[in-house]
Amino acid sequence: MVKNDKELKVTQERIHYFENLLAQLRVTARPVEFAAVASSYRAEIEHMETEVLEYLSTHVSAMAAAGG
Repeated sequence: MVKNDKELKVTQERIHYFENLLAQLRVTARPVEFAAVASSYRAEIEHMETEVLEYLSTHVSAMAAAGG
């Protein structure tokens, strides 16, 4: 779970890294290899994107009230 702006930045960087990795793998990996790893990377990207959107959808005053 993203708890602050520093974690937000790190999570966004990880998303970008995994997206670039997928872009490279779809060209360089064999089809069987790609199918085996693409779904895992996609699931992780989707999970991180959900965390980012939840954090960005919470007003800063609610974060402070929750002790974040």
